[in-house]
Amino acid sequence: MFRKLLLLQLFLFIGYCVTAQNPALSKEQIRQMKVDNLSDDQIRQLVADMKKNNIAFSDIDTYAQQKGIPDIEVTKLKGRIQQMGLDRELEQSQKSKENSNRGNEDEAGTRKLDDDDELMDSTTEKKDRTKSKEEREREKRRKRIFGSELFNNKNLTFEPNLKMPTPPNYRLAANDEVLIDVYGYSEVQHRLKVTPDGYVRIPNLGPVYVNGLTMEEAKNRITRQLATIYSGIGSGNTFVQVSLGSIRSIRVLLIGEVVNPGSYTIPSLATVANALYVSGGPGENGSFRDIQVIRNGSPVARFDLYDFLVRGDLSNNIVLQEQDIVKVNPYKTRVELTGEVKRQAIFEAKENETLQNILDYAGGFTDLSFRDVIRAYRVNNKEREVVNIPAGEIASFKVRSGDQFFIDSILNRFSNRVTIAGAVFHPGNYALENNMTVKDLMKRADGVKENAALSRGLIRRLQADYTPSFINFSVQDVLSGKSDVRLQKEDSVMIYSKFDLREEYEVRIDGEVNKPGYFNYADSMHLEDLILLAGGLTDAASVQEVEISRRKRGGVYDAKDSTKAIVERFSINADLSNNPEAKAFVLQPFDEVVVRRSPAYASQANVMVSGEVVYPGDYTINSRSERISDLIKRSGGLRPEAYAEGAVMMRKTFINEGDSMLLANKLQVFYNKLQDSTDIARVQAAVDRKEQLLGINLEQIMKHPGSKYDLLLEEGDIIKIPKKLQTVQLFGEVYFPKKVRFDKVYNFKDYIHGAGGFTAQALKRRSYIVYANGEVKNTKKVFFFNSYPKVKPGAEIYVPTKKEKKGLNGQEGVAIASGLASIALVIVTILNTIK
Repeated sequence: MFRKLLLLQLFLFIGYCVTAQNPALSKEQIRQMKVDNLSDDQIRQLVADMKKNNIAFSDIDTYAQQKGIPDIEVTKLKGRIQQMGLDRELEQSQKSKENSNRGNEDEAGTRKLDDDDELMDSTTEKKDRTKSKEEREREKRRKRIFGSELFNNKNLTFEPNLKMPTPPNYRLAANDEVLIDVYGYSEVQHRLKVTPDGYVRIPNLGPVYVNGLTMEEAKNRITRQLATIYSGIGSGNTFVQVSLGSIRSIRVLLIGEVVNPGSYTIPSLATVANALYVSGGPGENGSFRDIQVIRNGSPVARFDLYDFLVRGDLSNNIVLQEQDIVKVNPYKTRVELTGEVKRQAIFEAKENETLQNILDYAGGFTDLSFRDVIRAYRVNNKEREVVNIPAGEIASFKVRSGDQFFIDSILNRFSNRVTIAGAVFHPGNYALENNMTVKDLMKRADGVKENAALSRGLIRRLQADYTPSFINFSVQDVLSGKSDVRLQKEDSVMIYSKFDLREEYEVRIDGEVNKPGYFNYADSMHLEDLILLAGGLTDAASVQEVEISRRKRGGVYDAKDSTKAIVERFSINADLSNNPEAKAFVLQPFDEVVVRRSPAYASQANVMVSGEVVYPGDYTINSRSERISDLIKRSGGLRPEAYAEGAVMMRKTFINEGDSMLLANKLQVFYNKLQDSTDIARVQAAVDRKEQLLGINLEQIMKHPGSKYDLLLEEGDIIKIPKKLQTVQLFGEVYFPKKVRFDKVYNFKDYIHGAGGFTAQALKRRSYIVYANGEVKNTKKVFFFNSYPKVKPGAEIYVPTKKEKKGLNGQEGVAIASGLASIALVIVTILNTIK
């Protein structure tokens, strides 16, 4: 708060140029502040600082009043802020800050809850790990006991309802609160506690004994006593209402087979079920059906939890009184039901209850249960035994403790099912009728489809030992009535489609059509039909010599016959109308059609010339014999400043992906032979551009048009003609690689010396020059001397690096010495043998 007040003081004194480095402000300075001296920018800065420090617009009056700032200046400041529309920004900023704080608090609370949950889960896991295997098994078995879920469910509670009307049989005792309401001609209310002696002390009347009285009895007694001081009660003008306020607590004792036996303090309205819930319920050996309430040494009630669980009956769930004892007796008979019952669990049985009673507790059989016989596993005096219980004996079968009853499921098969599948209109399962045949089943399926294969059908039948067998029949004969097959249960009839019994028919068309590819075959398909499906002919298509290739089928094998396919050629009309020559030729499945490109068709091929010509740009090749010299002439010829010796041509190298892969393999071998990384980079750059630099001699081309130097033009060619070049560039192993001015009197070594000379790693004999037109010349060896190439304008001089030589280590030296010694020994031995 203090920091905000101080900041406000600083903001209000911007008009007097009070800086942030001088926070000590006197009261006199505060009184002398003038908002009129503040500019709009200073007001905006003030609001920005207020937003940053979480000062709301509504807080300005409070802060100014505490610091003695004149009200008129505060009013002016607020007016300036509102006039500029900045007050809304302050309020929005404050709301955003509050929402953010609330979000942070909620998030922090959520994180705390999550942390608490994780801590509880971790503690539970640790407890589970510390339990022995026997304890875990007992706990698991207890959870399977019918009724234990009441006491294991954390979301379920049996706390008494303290807001319900007071039960008529409730008896007052010490610490109960009695509410007395006198209304009518006289009005007074009393809230009185029952004393330990059993009295309620009514003002102006005295004590009234109510201990042990029901609410109705207490009301009658209190009314009679009040009538002595309120005469209107007797005349009927005044009435008395007595009710129960807060109730007392009582102590009860839970003993026997409970999870947590002991003494418990519970509300006086608590029942037997409430007391069982707070104690954890019956234990592993506790009875759910024999729970006694002992009062003053005598049993007063016997509670059966099954009455509530099965029928919802709580008539024996009596309200407990002070010093009552709830005793959970050990169970006498427990049996287990598993299998196809609605509620699999361990059930407790009373004396004389039968298996039918236990089935009722389990909710009865499931829909898939086998009810003819129930298997029971029983423990007799010496060993275990299996007992078969027919359906007629279930109601009279007496259960014994430890019995385990298993209700089996019905068989997963059908007694009268037949199946039909395939080329019928309604495939699926059908009921087997008396003397039903395949024809009858096909009628049930609404008949066979038009594409059904009528020559043969199959019946899959299970034999007596349930091994499968197949029976074939003629679908055509069954439909015509010539033959039929009687069906048995679980027969499966399959009617096949013609399309399922053959390879999928298709034809292919390629070449000069708009949509080449594969198409589904149809009977009576002609060549022109397939071209229509392929989107028609392209502009370059030739209607002459359309080629059709066909698979060779049938016939007799002849070793001399080497024919692999039948090829036919036809001419077609450009409008795809019927051509008499091809009209009689009908396509067959898997035919392949190729429409060739017209040999007289040619699309425009463009080249480009750039640089020092009169009319640079794109040009279309006029004829197949057009050359470089023709293109230069068409472009207006060379400019005076053109450097013909430096002209280059870029030509596409790779036509498709296969060519690129082939060249990549060749380049890998070439890379291994290169000595310098710069060389490799230049070659790789050319490969990536998918074009190649061709060195041309434009001077010779222009002097001798049509000569061997004058190349024929191809689509995509690019000719670049530079200006006159005046520099030479040096790369590689020289001490100072740089670009220098060209001088015709300098030779190769002069340029090297001008760059500081060769380095120690220079491979002089492999030095080379790349001229401006792309031509490359290497250093040659003349006797024992290097003959360096001539330098021209625009040339690039490259000096490669020597290949690093590795010396022999100690082990390699010893190995070579050992090898030489061995060879010498062999030679000496041979010489001695010859002598």
